Amino acid sequence: MTPPKAVVLLSGGMDSATAAALALDQGFEVCALSFRYGQRHATELDAARRVAKRLGVRRHVVLDIDLRAFGGSALTSDLEVPKDTPMDRIGAAIPVTYVPGRNTIFLSFALAWAETLGASDVFLGANALDYSGYPDCRPEYIEAFERMANLATRAGLEGRRLRIQTPLINLSKAEIVKLGHRLGVEYALTWSCYDPTPEGTPCGRCEACILRRKGFMEAGVDDPAMHPNNVNSER
Repeated sequence: MTPPKAVVLLSGGMDSATAAALALDQGFEVCALSFRYGQRHATELDAARRVAKRLGVRRHVVLDIDLRAFGGSALTSDLEVPKDTPMDRIGAAIPVTYVPGRNTIFLSFALAWAETLGASDVFLGANALDYSGYPDCRPEYIEAFERMANLATRAGLEGRRLRIQTPLINLSKAEIVKLGHRLGVEYALTWSCYDPTPEGTPCGRCEACILRRKGFMEAGVDDPAMHPNNVNSER
C-alpha cells in the first residue's frame, strides 16, 4: 500500500527534525517544507537539507519569502538578538526574536501544499513548554488554525479533514531529546542558534542556544552540534 503523505515544516532545528522523524516512524511519506524568509540564521537551511537527506526524505521544497520587507523582528532586521537571558526570564514576555505571523504564513503554505498532494496531515515541531513565549506556538493557536484550515479548503468542505499535528507541543526539551534519540535523530546535523558567530558556530548565548543546552543537560546527553568538529557536519 502507498503510505499516506504528510507535509512537515522542517526548519533544520532539533524540534522540527524530531517531528519529521516521528512522522516517518508513524508511517507517513514525508514531504518537507522549509523557508528562506530573510532570516539572519540562514545556516538553518543547510541543516534542514542535511536532516532531510539523512532521514531519507524524497521531496524537500525550500520556498523564498522575504519577510525583511516588513522587519519587526531581530531575525529579519538589524535589531540585536538578545543574549544571556536568565532561564527564569525566558518565556516571560514575547522577545524581539518573534517574527510577526511566521507560523501562520508557514502553515498556510503547508496547507496549500498538503491539499495539492492529497495529504491530510501537517506536522509542526512547535513546543509550548521550554520555549521563548511565541504566541503562535500555543495549543489554542494550533487548534484555531486547524479549524480555519478545514473551513477554507475544498478538501475540508468535501470531508477530507486536515490535521495540524504538533506532537512535541507539551514536551520539555529534555523529553524531545530523549524521543529523538529513540528515533535515531542525528542532532549533530541540526541547527538552533539565532545569531551565529563570524566563524559560523553557535553563539551559545541566544535564547535558542540556552533552551537547547537546557534540554540536552536535563536529558543527560551531550549535544553533538556544540562540538566544533561536528558543527555543520555532513557525517
